Amino acid sequence: MSEMSDLRWVYLTAADHNEALRLGRVLVEERLAACVNILPAMTSIYWWQGVLETAHEAVLIAKTRAEALPALIERVKALHSYDTPCVLALPILEGNPDYLAWLRRETSPAS
Repeated sequence: MSEMSDLRWVYLTAADHNEALRLGRVLVEERLAACVNILPAMTSIYWWQGVLETAHEAVLIAKTRAEALPALIERVKALHSYDTPCVLALPILEGNPDYLAWLRRETSPAS
């Protein structure tokens, strides 16, 4: 297993750009993520409670450590306007070693 497997790339969606900003700021301030990128406009098509929905949303991409992921998910669930917010995590397998070291430092409990 790669030494990078302790890091996660987290994909989230929000109802709009303002909610994305609020969520992103909290995640970084609380060091649950080292960085959050916000893509303010996307269109989603999905089934919700038996109805085909189309919605305009914002995307957040957070970079964090695997051990911070459960707390990040719980924080998003507590703050999000959706009953079932999208939070999906993928392992970071490789990358710029300097950036990955920074990511670890900024999300460590001692920071």
